[in-house]
Amino acid sequence: MEKKYVLSVLVENHAGVLSRVSGLFSRRGYNIDSLTVCETSDPNKSRMTIVVRGDEYILEQIEKQLSKLVEVISIEHCLPSETCQREMALIKVLAGGASRGVIIETCNIFRAHIVDVSENSLIIEATGSEDKISSLIRLLEPYGILELLKSGLTAMDRGDKIMK
Repeated sequence: MEKKYVLSVLVENHAGVLSRVSGLFSRRGYNIDSLTVCETSDPNKSRMTIVVRGDEYILEQIEKQLSKLVEVISIEHCLPSETCQREMALIKVLAGGASRGVIIETCNIFRAHIVDVSENSLIIEATGSEDKISSLIRLLEPYGILELLKSGLTAMDRGDKIMK
């Protein structure tokens, strides 16, 4: 049965690493649902959060192939119960006239922030779980979403555990 898996991958921070990791997926025909990458507190390391879909066998193959790359320091399978997982979205929505107040109130309920205001539109910044972001988008759709950008999922272990 196909499931969603979130992998956190600690890699050496230098040119070409992202290309090698994404190339590994494409050569084997695995699709990446989302990929976020950022330098860590150690400038020599970057952390990738990769979201993939498949079964246990595919997950095992991805982890084996990733571990063969010299630049990969460590790999963790991020379980939702053991990690804090968040996504960020920017949503540009039509917001003229009477609908503006309802949209602002909806943003307040979701603890989303309005980061840009124009005569006929608002840009909303929302951060939270994938479900929270999806719910907000569904509620804003009737007003007319002009543009939508999502950062992709990021995940970090809860508690004192640190990825090394």
